[in-house]
Amino acid sequence: MTSYLTPRSLGILHLERGLPPGAIPPAPASGSMLNPATFDFQTISETVAGAWVENVVRGDAALEPAFIAAAQRLVERGAVAISSTCGFSVRHQAAVAASVKVPVAMSSLLLLPTLLRQLPERAKIAVLTYDSTCCSEDLLGIDDRAERARVVIGGIEGGKFWHDELKRPAPPLDVAAIEADVAACIARLRSAHPEIAIILFECAAFPIVAPAIRQITKLPVYSITDLCRLTMASTS
Repeated sequence: MTSYLTPRSLGILHLERGLPPGAIPPAPASGSMLNPATFDFQTISETVAGAWVENVVRGDAALEPAFIAAAQRLVERGAVAISSTCGFSVRHQAAVAASVKVPVAMSSLLLLPTLLRQLPERAKIAVLTYDSTCCSEDLLGIDDRAERARVVIGGIEGGKFWHDELKRPAPPLDVAAIEADVAACIARLRSAHPEIAIILFECAAFPIVAPAIRQITKLPVYSITDLCRLTMASTS
């Protein structure tokens, strides 16, 4: 008797993009969470109703039921793990994890405590974020003062990508602009903190420039796509 197995799928919680009904979304960039070629497993996605970049980054608690509902729809469709296209959705990590019976990894920020332990005590980690003014202490998951002192945060707020993501509809990702903004931010951080030994991308769009940033900095670069691969490797 032949058996047919349903492909294991990563469920991705996607933010609103403001496209008109029936409009064809732009092709996702290479390395994007939504590009089928990024992973060696299948992905499926659900849009979180009312979750725009602006209110997710700012931290709108009223969005939590919508995140939960979208995650539950993904599990009903066969997702064996859940992630998201915005690192700031880590605010809803606990609620989403409590609402489904599959692993949940909403943000690369979940990696931060582990990455600190990969390094000697004097080394630092740079967290690169879409907006450093909204990357508050509670999102980092670090209570120890000594460990917190080893984390430096830099954002690309005010840049082209930052402005593009606030538009409705949001335009296709400008990879060159993202790379330029991220590289410039890292250069500023390394000038002030030469002890930086690892870079962690908070923003789920940044993995599209991870190869370039690794070449420029010669440092390890971690992102949400790395956490997704680890999470999916743990599932059966």
